[in-house]
Amino acid sequence: MSHQRRRGQAAIVYPTKVYTDSRGSRVETADMDNPIPVTAVFVPQRSSRAEVAGQQDIDVTRMIVSADVQGIDSWSRVFWNGSMWDVVVPPAYHHGTRHTRHYTMDIRRRPS
Repeated sequence: MSHQRRRGQAAIVYPTKVYTDSRGSRVETADMDNPIPVTAVFVPQRSSRAEVAGQQDIDVTRMIVSADVQGIDSWSRVFWNGSMWDVVVPPAYHHGTRHTRHYTMDIRRRPS
């Protein structure tokens, strides 16, 4: 495990679950009942603060997490730094030695 991920910050990942609704449609959503605690590195990517009422805040951060975490895709959510975040880019797997394998994904803060 890399030095950053070993000394990273605590976060909770809510993986995606798939179920069939009452109409027989396949539905994907975050599984809030089965959280996965992780240690990850967070690198700010871009942000935009609302200055006028009606505008939207945008806060995007790149999350680097161990390759051991499974079940994460665009429907997953992350709780970090006191806020809930959406995964906006599917995780990209970076192969390497056992110690350096990891996923990177961009997450966006959910509006409060």
